[in-house]
Amino acid sequence: MEDLRDDRDSWSNANCSVARAMDIVGGRSTVLIMREALLGTRRFDDFVRRVGVGEPAMAARLREMVAADLLERIPYREPGQRTRHEYQLTRKGRELLPVITALRNWGDTWAADDAGPSVVATHHDCGQPIRAVLRCAAGHEIEDGEIDISAGPGRIRRD
Repeated sequence: MEDLRDDRDSWSNANCSVARAMDIVGGRSTVLIMREALLGTRRFDDFVRRVGVGEPAMAARLREMVAADLLERIPYREPGQRTRHEYQLTRKGRELLPVITALRNWGDTWAADDAGPSVVATHHDCGQPIRAVLRCAAGHEIEDGEIDISAGPGRIRRD
């Protein structure tokens, strides 16, 4: 099987899944909103306070995330108050959990201050730390250097 890394100039990055994913979740505020949503944050004011961006920027970003189907806008009403909306993760949004976990793992190792990370995620059943792991579909843990890159159905060849 041909490894596409051997002739990188023969294929185009025009249909790159990484680039398209970054178009959706690449901004700092989006990743931090996803962190908060995955931790259970649902309400606009809580997102503003916990992410640390202004209300207009938060409103715009939440609209984009709803349009991208990462979050769903759900109406709610407190007694005596007007109808407001909370934001719940969609399946597409929930599937970013391993990505956010991998970023947290990397940050815990390479970006935390000397005191260590501010939070530690552990498995509810056994109490062990959670880490993102790269595995093949057969369940083998994969290390760098054990990955072959081959043409996918959306590959665009350069002439």
